[in-house]
Amino acid sequence: MEANLIDLNHYAVKTTLKTLLQDKTTKKNIIWATNSYEDYGLEYKDSKQITIGTLIGLKPMTLQPRVLKKLDEQQDRTHKRAEVMTPSWLCNAMNNVCDKEWFGDKCVFNVETQNGWITNERPIPFKDDKSWHKYIDLRRLEVTCGEAPYIVSRYDTTTGKVIEPPTHRIGFLDRKIRVVNENTLTEEEWFYWVVRAYQSSYGFEFQGDNLLIARINLLMTFVDNMQFKWHRDPSKSELNKIANIIAWNIFQMDGLTDTVPLGIPQPAFEEVSLFELYEPDSKLDDKQIAPKCLIYDWRQMKSQTFESLKKERN
Repeated sequence: MEANLIDLNHYAVKTTLKTLLQDKTTKKNIIWATNSYEDYGLEYKDSKQITIGTLIGLKPMTLQPRVLKKLDEQQDRTHKRAEVMTPSWLCNAMNNVCDKEWFGDKCVFNVETQNGWITNERPIPFKDDKSWHKYIDLRRLEVTCGEAPYIVSRYDTTTGKVIEPPTHRIGFLDRKIRVVNENTLTEEEWFYWVVRAYQSSYGFEFQGDNLLIARINLLMTFVDNMQFKWHRDPSKSELNKIANIIAWNIFQMDGLTDTVPLGIPQPAFEEVSLFELYEPDSKLDDKQIAPKCLIYDWRQMKSQTFESLKKERN
């Protein structure tokens, strides 16, 4: 088990952390939306925005994936927010079902074993009218994504062990990037199609710490593949472009209402009266109408509410 799966001091994370904390709907930062960190102080209450200062300031904290959290904390989060851990082998099996619908074959990327998989090492075959370009542009969404194990699988969710090399990973974005790795010859072409792969991969989550972990997992997946394919680290401009897509596509939302959790975020630092301390954290003022969450259509180059997107599908 890796001890530091989410490294806030990694150069890629530090370069993009301001962007990774953005909430594109509220134009503020994402909020904690969990009381797991309230012992740190008032700035860590569930309705407070997550800031760089609260993460790596005077009281630096450690963000941990569920597999590294204490058992009692895992159980508490399951009870309060219905948070569950999905084993990586199950994420793989479900993504294989989706790919079977598209390829007509369930075992394109790997062969499932008991609680695992064996990666197909041969290049992924494409035929007829189903080109690899179309596969990259398939829009997929992980609902209540947690740490985004269906999207990217940097580490096994049951053991915490990093999955190497990236070609052995099983998230739907991992698969897209593998296809790009196998079908592009220049860095320019590779980056263009990796950007499109990120633009077509979506997920939403309620709890802010999980959301940030998910965003970091997507960012580090980009770093890992750049190093794997081109043996170099991404530039700041490349990191910032990917981080902006991630901030749009991996968004904070209450899946029951299609709104930002807990209404309008409170200021990052706000003095609270003695009486306010005893008010329920999630209670909304009459004027605090929770905004409907925005999602971005990168092909049409426009934003729209997630709610309207669902209506179009019905």
